Amino acid sequence: MAAAAAPFAGRVAFAAAPTDVPLHGLSAFGDLKYPPDFTQFGYANPDAPRGGTFNFQPGYWYYNQNVLTFNTLNSFVRTGDAPPRMEMCFDSLMVGAWDEPDSLYGLVAETVTISADRNSFTFRLRPEASFHDGSPLTAEDVAFSYNLLKEKGHPQLALVLSEMVAAEATDKHEFRLVFFGKQSERTVSTAVQFPILSKASLEGRSFDSSSLEPLLGSGPYKVGRFSAGRYIEYDRVEDYWARDLPVARGLYHFDRIRIDFYRDRNAAFEAFKKGEALWREEFTSRVWATGYDFPALHKGQVVRREFPEERVADMQGWALNQRRARFRDPRVREAISLCFDFEWTNRNFFYGLYERSVSAFQQSDFMAEGLPSAEELALLERFRGQIPEAAFGEAVTPPASNGSGRDRDLLGRARELFMEAGWQPKGRLLHNEAGEPFTLEYLVRDEVFVQVSTPFIENLRAIGVDASIRLIDASQYQLRLTSFDFDMVGVRFSLGATPTRDSLELVFHSRSASVEGSRNLPGTADPAIDGLIEIAGRATSRDELIVALRALDRVLRARRDWIPNWHSPSHRVAYWDVFGFKEPKPDYFFPVEALWWYDEEKARAIGKA
Repeated sequence: MAAAAAPFAGRVAFAAAPTDVPLHGLSAFGDLKYPPDFTQFGYANPDAPRGGTFNFQPGYWYYNQNVLTFNTLNSFVRTGDAPPRMEMCFDSLMVGAWDEPDSLYGLVAETVTISADRNSFTFRLRPEASFHDGSPLTAEDVAFSYNLLKEKGHPQLALVLSEMVAAEATDKHEFRLVFFGKQSERTVSTAVQFPILSKASLEGRSFDSSSLEPLLGSGPYKVGRFSAGRYIEYDRVEDYWARDLPVARGLYHFDRIRIDFYRDRNAAFEAFKKGEALWREEFTSRVWATGYDFPALHKGQVVRREFPEERVADMQGWALNQRRARFRDPRVREAISLCFDFEWTNRNFFYGLYERSVSAFQQSDFMAEGLPSAEELALLERFRGQIPEAAFGEAVTPPASNGSGRDRDLLGRARELFMEAGWQPKGRLLHNEAGEPFTLEYLVRDEVFVQVSTPFIENLRAIGVDASIRLIDASQYQLRLTSFDFDMVGVRFSLGATPTRDSLELVFHSRSASVEGSRNLPGTADPAIDGLIEIAGRATSRDELIVALRALDRVLRARRDWIPNWHSPSHRVAYWDVFGFKEPKPDYFFPVEALWWYDEEKARAIGKA
């Protein structure tokens, strides 16, 4: 293969990668697992059959995507609601390996060369790369894409490119990406995975508006049939230009990927029970514990199984919007968090299936525990006087309740904190000096959150907060989330196996606090947090990164920007027994639609062929 013939300087860490030498891959820390002459990733299966339809209900999404509805096919802008998996229609310069925490290998780019000052990256493109209409994918398209995404792309794309000074085609098959010099060492590891768009196909079209005309892509799938808000099908590209490259070989087996959209979880579950959807990750513990009692499961047609979660920094919790003055006092945020009784909720709603979350880096080495290490303390001391004193002690952890659902001690402490913050009782409600009551509206888009969170809201009311839950439709929810028009919302996100400065900035940095569409939902804007993110971005070893992120975690938890709630240590999955897959699953990503395949013999055995 062409990549194997390129010069290679050895298996080295990206932070210490040689300059002025073409490389087949990059790794933030440590060795690359796969050498220049590798033929496939270890989790891929080139012998798997191709065919069949994978009709499923996605459990994760990117950018402006929405799992409940869609009204645009442009997934890379802030406006509109796009369907999940649109990203599978587009290729990128490089792709990550799902069994390594921080490595990248060439897709459209055959090699990458780092300049001596490490601010410029030159990519030699594969001449065979092409778009779905047969037109060649050239360096002009790559340069056009990066400049367009910086100017008009979704904030999760544009913010990463803020330090980009140039994206230029130096010849037909050579592209150079240049940064100011203030970027993180690992900024490029995020940027090289951005979608490549066709310059010619976008001429005369408005990019930053909603449209149901698909963008021209070059990836393993393309948009097939769809009905806005109801369903979408992605058809496998038979003559996909990269199908035999080592980064794609043995992946993307299904002829068709179909997503049906349901506004109601019960309707989605009923569709699965009937076999209209074939794969489902169950996020409702009640259904997992009691709902899988139907004929197809008893007959062995449906399999119920748990797969281990990925080894990545994961967070689920509530964001309190500090752009609204009443949520800016950390005592108020702590008081609100004390009204959530996890122990009661887990027993009565979750059948004991969840564990309490405490950190934005849950289930990873980056989560702080106990007292700070000497190395963590050295970092924290730089910010003494700027960060809460609690960050220097035991890692802040939500107190366990007595499990009664209304722990009088915790609710009493919550009311005291409100009063310390200047909110005094007047009648049944807490008021500030201006006589305004403390109000809190929890914004949700699914009835299940109303049921689960009502006891939380009732506890808030019991201590004098005028609290309520507002259920709105999926499109309105997305719009209000994007424009930060909420008091409190729930969210789940992942910072990946190796968080970069860019991913951290999108969630925690003051630079993203005012950028609509960013993931900085609480509006965190703290110079100390910014400083710790900068230190993490400069880490040159995984050990350095662990120290920096544990210090950051301590400060975030002491500030109480987020109220962590719960997590599951595994994927709870049910599927009709018509699939084949390779075990074990990759440690760092689980895109079933790219890994599994349709097994006709199994399908025939259960009458689904």
